[in-house]
Amino acid sequence: MNATVEASTSNKEIETEYRNFVLNDQHPCIMAKALFKMEKHHLKVYEDMTDGESLNQLIEDLNDYISQYDFDGQGFESFIASFPNNHFEDEISFEKAMWTALQTLHEVDNCEWDQTVSDDPENPQFSFSLGGKAFYIIGMHPKSSRMARQAPYPTFVFNFHLQFDTLRDLGTYHAVRDTIRKNDEALQGTINPVLRDFGADSETKQYSGRQVEENWKCPFHKKEM
Repeated sequence: MNATVEASTSNKEIETEYRNFVLNDQHPCIMAKALFKMEKHHLKVYEDMTDGESLNQLIEDLNDYISQYDFDGQGFESFIASFPNNHFEDEISFEKAMWTALQTLHEVDNCEWDQTVSDDPENPQFSFSLGGKAFYIIGMHPKSSRMARQAPYPTFVFNFHLQFDTLRDLGTYHAVRDTIRKNDEALQGTINPVLRDFGADSETKQYSGRQVEENWKCPFHKKEM
């Protein structure tokens, strides 16, 4: 399925900005490059990450995305939520807004948590669940200290947790991981210090891209069903 972008000229321009950001020579993520080249990204533009209506639309779009995905295959896709009207002056303000938005998405999500991962954000087996499927979420914004995450606009990238398992099954996970980290180091001089393999530490520390403090606690809490 091709990238799903609103038909207006402004959103086409936003699509172009993301393509330029990902496909330039310095961007370290080879998986992101491949997905954009093959048009296996699904980019949607939303008014405001603090607005309930926008987040309700995002949940609807994620459910549509989940419904079209071939979970029996070995393909790779990403869902990208862009919020061009939001602006943050620093990493902490983005991080707070991101977790508030994720909490709201969870509150309006009517599906059970994906049973293949933990729902405890302190657990190393945690992964965020929406629409009954586990996602690894990448937060990006222009003020990020990590160049690889300095997207044109505040952004949430939703990658199925299953896709990392697929890379492991194919025997390519470590090669892909090491190449991305090597590219990131070449770009910025260091790899992102928060990066850990799944199961080594809670992945919540990686979502915003900020190097969180040692005593940082994820603000997310699972609702009572």
